[in-house]
Amino acid sequence: MDRRGFVGVLAGGLLIGRSMADAQPVGKVYRVGFLLGATADSVTSLFDALKAGLRELGYIEGRNLVIVSRFGEGRVDRLPELAAELVRERVDVIVTGTNFHVAAVKQATSTVPVVAIFVEDPVGSGFAATLARPGGNITGLSAEASSELWAKYLTLLREVAPKLARVGVLGQVASKVGFAQLEAASRKLDLALEVADITHPEDFDSAFTAMVGKRVTGLLVVVGPLTYQLRERIGQAALQHRLPSICNAKQFAEAGLLMSYGPNLPDLYRQAASYVDRILRGARPAELPIEQPTRLELTLNLKTAKVLGVVFPQSMLLRAEGRIE
Repeated sequence: MDRRGFVGVLAGGLLIGRSMADAQPVGKVYRVGFLLGATADSVTSLFDALKAGLRELGYIEGRNLVIVSRFGEGRVDRLPELAAELVRERVDVIVTGTNFHVAAVKQATSTVPVVAIFVEDPVGSGFAATLARPGGNITGLSAEASSELWAKYLTLLREVAPKLARVGVLGQVASKVGFAQLEAASRKLDLALEVADITHPEDFDSAFTAMVGKRVTGLLVVVGPLTYQLRERIGQAALQHRLPSICNAKQFAEAGLLMSYGPNLPDLYRQAASYVDRILRGARPAELPIEQPTRLELTLNLKTAKVLGVVFPQSMLLRAEGRIE
C-alpha cells in the first residue's frame, strides 16, 4: 500500500545492495554492536534480517565481521548499562531499535555511529537536527509519528467495530512514543482511550485486566521492547477478552491480533545493513539522511476474525497485502 509521503533525499539509493566483489578490504574485521530491549528469541527474525543484509553486502561473521549483541530481556531500565557495554567493546557502529534504545545509546556515547530502526519523531525526540541532515552520531530508518497515521489505526478498528467508543491502548508510556499523537487523533474521532502502561513483563496481567475493566471494546498496541516481547501473550489476551485489535507491526497479527498496519520490520532491519556498510566505509551519520518507510502493509488475521465473529468489509480485504488463515 503506497504512502503519500516520503522524507529523505536518498530516494532509495541508500538501500541498493552491492555485490560480494565490492566487499570490504581483505583482512579488516569490523565490530557491529546490536542492542534491543526484548529477549533474544523474541527478536530472532529482526536479528537474522540484519545479518542477512550484511551478508549480501559482503560482511561475513567469522571472516570480516564480529557482531556484539546485547538484549535487555524485557528490562528496559538495563538499556543504558548495555549500551555502555557496547561502547566499551569498541564497536565500530551500534544498530538499535526504537526510542527507548536510542535514548540509552545517546546517553552512552556521542561519538560511536548509531543506526536506529523504527524510531518515532527523531527530530522532536532530540536525536537529530533534521531528517535530511541529522547532524550528530545517529541516523537510520524512522517511523512516521503523525496524528494522521494514528487516526488511521483507530479508523481501521472502527471499520470492523462500528460501535467502537472506548479503545484500550497498551504500551510503555515512558517512551512517549505515539501517545500525544494518539490522543489528538482520538479526540477528532470522538473516541475515549484507556491506557494500560507496562514497564516490566510482570506488569502485563494486572495492566491488561485493569484496562479491560474500563469496558474497552477495541485494543491498539504501541510497539516497544516489552510489547514486542510479549506479543504472543497480548494476542491471547485480546482473543480471550474478544477485543478487535490492531498494531503497526505484522508480527502482532501473526501472534493473534486481528490486524496490523505498518512497515515490514524485518525488511527495515535488512535495509539497515546499507547504513552500516556506508558508515564502515567512512560515511558520517551526521550526513546520512534518516528515511521514513515508503510502504505500509495491511495484514488481516482471518482466524482471529472467525473467533471474534468479525466480518472484514470487502474493501478492507481488497486493500490487504497479507492474510493469516
